[in-house]
Amino acid sequence: MSIDPKKEQGTIYRAQGMYGYQGWPSVCKDENGVLYAVSSGYRMQHVCPFGKTVMYISRDEGKTWTPPIIVNDTELDDRDAGIISLGNGKLLVTWFTHPTEVYQNTYARYIKDSTSPEEALIALAQMASYRVLPDEKRKGGSYMRLSRDYGVTWGETVRIPVSAPHGPNVLADGSLLYLGKELYSYGAETAEVVASYKSVDDGQTWEKLCVLDTPEGYVLDNFHEPHVVEMPNGRLLGSIRAQGKPSYHGFTFFMCYSDDKGKTWTTPKSMDISGSPPHLMVHSSGAVICVFGRREVPYGERAIVSRDNGETWSDEYVLCDNGPDGDLGYPCSVELSDGSILTVYYQKVAVGEKCSLMYTKWWL
Repeated sequence: MSIDPKKEQGTIYRAQGMYGYQGWPSVCKDENGVLYAVSSGYRMQHVCPFGKTVMYISRDEGKTWTPPIIVNDTELDDRDAGIISLGNGKLLVTWFTHPTEVYQNTYARYIKDSTSPEEALIALAQMASYRVLPDEKRKGGSYMRLSRDYGVTWGETVRIPVSAPHGPNVLADGSLLYLGKELYSYGAETAEVVASYKSVDDGQTWEKLCVLDTPEGYVLDNFHEPHVVEMPNGRLLGSIRAQGKPSYHGFTFFMCYSDDKGKTWTTPKSMDISGSPPHLMVHSSGAVICVFGRREVPYGERAIVSRDNGETWSDEYVLCDNGPDGDLGYPCSVELSDGSILTVYYQKVAVGEKCSLMYTKWWL
């Protein structure tokens, strides 16, 4: 199906060489209206050891973008890049890496079987080099870097306690609230819980506020990749990717609320929608927008909208339904100067290609 005439679909970056795969993007806008998109780039495929955190800049509200700029490149696979603007030239980028044993013990066979013989040989050679890394670099985890000059230079890497694809969000008081998954037992009371953390120093240190309840009938492994936003009435809205039974949809998301700035949360409730993970944004009209990828036919990107601070939600709005397959999603939205919304995501432009970074511009 073609794109709706009220929407505009475009491409931020499309490359089809050995390292052309792009995945899991985020986007933000600074106080001057400049857009910054980040992703895990220079990859062979969805699972490979080569991901780098790359950034793209647009000074014309998404019409054109720079080539990829490498922000972060560790020896491991740098995944799930998030970016937010803190004002006054400050940008915060987040990402995570799996420990080396995840690739050596879990993904090695998959990589060998799912790539060309040439690509598999190169990837397995890279993974063999993990054996000589010091322990600190082998263990993986969640990280961030801060730029104070609009992304020209970046500060030291800071290890942080939780991870989520789009990172934390800025509250009205200037603090950061991070709803994320505690990975690899870093400061975790229980392995891989979804927890709420706060920072008042631009992400350099974090205070743990609470662990979210697990709904009855579910286990911790059902829940991943949350996001949070502060709504116009001051309430925090959280949304969490959920997968596996007993949901009617095996790939969906849950919603929860906090009325005390993240110290406590309601028990998450299923939206019973086919698609995930969610990203939340508050529009200047006061509408709350939730976007997510749909990995069932028709493949693509969707949105739902609430005009009453998350109490009720609209029917699904189709941002695009032309994805060739289910390797897509992780949409993230930003409002442009005319009130339109630019939603950035990854998917294949055509059958047989590697995934590219794309966007849909749309209007409420």
